[in-house]
Amino acid sequence: MPRLSVRIAALILFSCLTSAQAQTQASVQTAGTLVVVAASGEVKHANDEARATLMIEEQDKDKATAASRANLKMKQGMEIVKREDPQALLKTRGYYTYPIYGDEPPQPRQGTKVRQPVGWRVGQYLDVTTQNINGLPKTVAAAQKVLALNGLYFGLTEATTKKLEEQRIAAAYQNLTDRIAAIAKALGKSASDAVLDTLDFEGSGAYVPQRDSRVLTTMRAAPAESAPVEEPSFEPGETTLSMHVVGKVRFK
Repeated sequence: MPRLSVRIAALILFSCLTSAQAQTQASVQTAGTLVVVAASGEVKHANDEARATLMIEEQDKDKATAASRANLKMKQGMEIVKREDPQALLKTRGYYTYPIYGDEPPQPRQGTKVRQPVGWRVGQYLDVTTQNINGLPKTVAAAQKVLALNGLYFGLTEATTKKLEEQRIAAAYQNLTDRIAAIAKALGKSASDAVLDTLDFEGSGAYVPQRDSRVLTTMRAAPAESAPVEEPSFEPGETTLSMHVVGKVRFK
């Protein structure tokens, strides 16, 4: 009997403690609570612009000869690109001239000998921006008869990015309202009890298009001969644009 009495007393005590804890939780007031909610939204779109970098590099013992060959091939390459894709935007950059030094044995310390170059390296880059995605393999293959493909990535045109602005905002706001509803439920309230106090859409680079498309790299000049080049295979892929939003919500 004594043991039974002890057990009954323990059960009564546990029940009282549980009841007190439940009353304490129920007494937490959420009226007027200010909650900061962060959310984000994404939209995806097929890439509709390509940016290719072509290059030429020539080497020769004579600087003028190397420069002349590089200049001529760059001119030929530009003419090819313009012929294959008249709407493409071309921009030249990065013209360089570097001396090439040979391996020389260590010199005595009596004097300082000026190293003489054994040759010269001359090169230049050509950036090609085009919306002709379907014709890009043919254009690149034709240009590779003279120039080398140094880099390539796909992205969205400025016009397409502007068109997606409304969709990005709507996606971010929808995610925010979904999170507010979930928070309201956790607080034991209805979503209608939430009053949006402040809404801050980030515009400081959080939704810059990510240039993580497939990249091809070739670091040396194309062969000197104008042999036919098989068309390369490209997959433009898609770009994901994101937008972040922070809202301050006050519950009634």
